[in-house]
Amino acid sequence: MRLGMMAIGLALLGSSALAQGDGKAPGVAELAQRETESRAADNAMPDTPGTGAYPAIKEIDPTLADHVVYRPKDLAKLGDRKLAVLVWGNGGCSADGASARQHLAEIASHGYLAIAPGEIQSGPDATSTPRDRPADRGTGVKFAVATTWQDVAKGIDWAIAENSRAGSPYRGRIATDQIAVAGHSCGGLQALQIAGDKRIRTVIVHNSGIFADGSNPIAGINVEKSLLETLHTPILYVLGGRGDVAWPNGTDDYARITSVPAVLVDGDVGHGGTFRKPDGGEVAGFALAWLDWQLRGDRQAAKLFAGADCGLCKNPKWRIEKKGF
Repeated sequence: MRLGMMAIGLALLGSSALAQGDGKAPGVAELAQRETESRAADNAMPDTPGTGAYPAIKEIDPTLADHVVYRPKDLAKLGDRKLAVLVWGNGGCSADGASARQHLAEIASHGYLAIAPGEIQSGPDATSTPRDRPADRGTGVKFAVATTWQDVAKGIDWAIAENSRAGSPYRGRIATDQIAVAGHSCGGLQALQIAGDKRIRTVIVHNSGIFADGSNPIAGINVEKSLLETLHTPILYVLGGRGDVAWPNGTDDYARITSVPAVLVDGDVGHGGTFRKPDGGEVAGFALAWLDWQLRGDRQAAKLFAGADCGLCKNPKWRIEKKGF
């Protein structure tokens, strides 16, 4: 069944407005109303510093003015601990680097440097407003991306350069061998586009997957299932149940992956996941545990996923599949 243009646009923008797990696709008017209400609530929610030992901030760094950086506010409190790096693809491949602000601040508060392309276009301290991205008329695509996979990858280049740049507040503070890429919805496709980069140690795909029907309905991004063959690291898919418009694509990706260890976590939270919950909700906890396990070798964090008696195995709200470990 094909959704209308607005429904597909909202879904790929990373909206939480889609069906919340009942398996029924809402109408276009209902989608638009849900999205309006959800965005208003999100914009009113204050930034939070995260629950980790290093309260986080978000900022535009003048040396990377077209990205939003999330980091511990007081870098000196890190002591000898180095920052692992997460580069992020925004929902809808938008230029709103604050679209997952609760999620990314939570991760940063645990000793990470998270980097998203774009500006601060949402939240109470938004400095700009989202720009319209008209459909590419006559081609069948629904909307055009505002950021690209190259913009996401630019965060890696910047972090590595800052680690060695004289005068940088990050000089000697970044673990350049602990780099991950993740993204939500269309941003998850961007994550897959750069997953083959040998500097990357792991990948997280949120509410996304390569189009199972072979289509590419987004102007500016072209992905095929063969992209999965470029994977060289463990990968985590987090999906929102059958009410998540990306569920068929993400589950199909997972089924096709044979060359690297893979985990699929699925729960009835819809396409928007828990990104608009305080501190990023449950999904931020999953992502953090995965990063701590894959980048830092944290055995305690691994228990959420690994073994027959894993933490998620016993959580009735979530279903987990895993292979290759």
